[in-house]
Amino acid sequence: MKLLPRTLFGRLIIILVTGMLAAQILTSSIWYDVRHSQVLEIPTRLIASRLADIVRMVQQDPVHAELFLRHLQSEDFDLRLIDKPMPANKALSSADMATEHLLNEVIERKSGFASNLHLLSLSLLDERGHIAGLPALFGSSPAAGQFLLELNLPDGRWLRVQAYEEQGWTSLTPVQVLFDYFMRIYLLRIIVVVIIALLAVRLAIRPLIELTRAAEALGRDIQRPPLPLEGPVEVRRAAQAFNSMQQRLIASIAERTRFLAAISHDLRTPITRMRLRTEMLNDEVVQGRLRKDLDDMEAMVTATMTFVSSGETREARQNVEINALLQALQADLADIGAQVLIHGRAHSPLSGYADSLKRCVQNLLENAIRYGRDVEIQVEDQPQLLRIIVRDRGPGVPEDMLEQIIEPFYRLENSRNADTGGHGLGLSIAHTIAAAHNGTLKLRNRDGGGLEAVVELPR
Repeated sequence: MKLLPRTLFGRLIIILVTGMLAAQILTSSIWYDVRHSQVLEIPTRLIASRLADIVRMVQQDPVHAELFLRHLQSEDFDLRLIDKPMPANKALSSADMATEHLLNEVIERKSGFASNLHLLSLSLLDERGHIAGLPALFGSSPAAGQFLLELNLPDGRWLRVQAYEEQGWTSLTPVQVLFDYFMRIYLLRIIVVVIIALLAVRLAIRPLIELTRAAEALGRDIQRPPLPLEGPVEVRRAAQAFNSMQQRLIASIAERTRFLAAISHDLRTPITRMRLRTEMLNDEVVQGRLRKDLDDMEAMVTATMTFVSSGETREARQNVEINALLQALQADLADIGAQVLIHGRAHSPLSGYADSLKRCVQNLLENAIRYGRDVEIQVEDQPQLLRIIVRDRGPGVPEDMLEQIIEPFYRLENSRNADTGGHGLGLSIAHTIAAAHNGTLKLRNRDGGGLEAVVELPR
């Protein structure tokens, strides 16, 4: 899904926080019932206290009970003596049954009479007389309980009571109540859970991040130290599998190098014999052609070995003075009559492999001199990146072949004539060396003709 974060870290955080919020919403429904009962508790106890007074009065003076009840009669406290109670209401909710139990308990404790009270209906009303919802539970205006009940008096008669009793007062305004509720129950918990999730998930996926970094480093240095076997069982197994893969890759590359080295060694012997036999030929034309073919064969073997070994960084990493390296290459090319201009300077040394970097830039310069003219080097140094650009004025490369030309043994027949030399490995070697430094090599055509080879090396 596009809405999910791309990282495992982000997805785990979303899962944990969403799960916590869902659980909190479900918990809030339980809280609503609890809060509803709490709001009704004060009216219930007030009603029970008034009923307990009636029970005590009837116990002491049953003759004047009716007169006493008329004096207690009010709009909010309607009292009527009845002959018999209504059938018991079996549809009471668990909360109403708890209220009925509380009424009987308070009456018995205050009057000493084991009352028999039936709660017929109970409603929580707001200040307008409507059924109270969530705003009334948080409101500053007191909610009120509306009771309809029947009480068995000590003299055997039944009393039907319809009472309206307010909750009382509250010390907090609605804004304060809402702020307190959402701050402590929602916002604070969400913040705490998010912080714990961040720490827990980061701790859990740290081995996976280290494994990812090791895989990236393996592409730059096959000889890197193996991963430590620590952490949970699954992580140790993954690290062990990664180390085994690294050893198999090292063994495979070593075997390939030995195989090519053996072929190179074996080919040099027949090439040498063929050179000797060529010198014995009387036809100078045929002799010259054979010499050229043998030179090409030997150069191709040497170039292949160079390309194979370019991906292996056997030298130690060090701080390379880029300015001195480029000036040395400029001087070497000047000795053979090639003029190269250098623009810009590196502000500080670059951590890398000196010989490999020299070979990388040298291949690009030789390629530019071979196929172009007006060769120059542009150095652009930034805090996080060093860019070396080799430019020439030549035929350039078709746009659809800029990526293919970096592939090994790939040569162009038109804009880069193969007859002028080369085996199609110079750019491939330069690309491999740049990748060994975690960098890139990109080719692009110049306005007005020519080619730019851009080497970007992160610091």
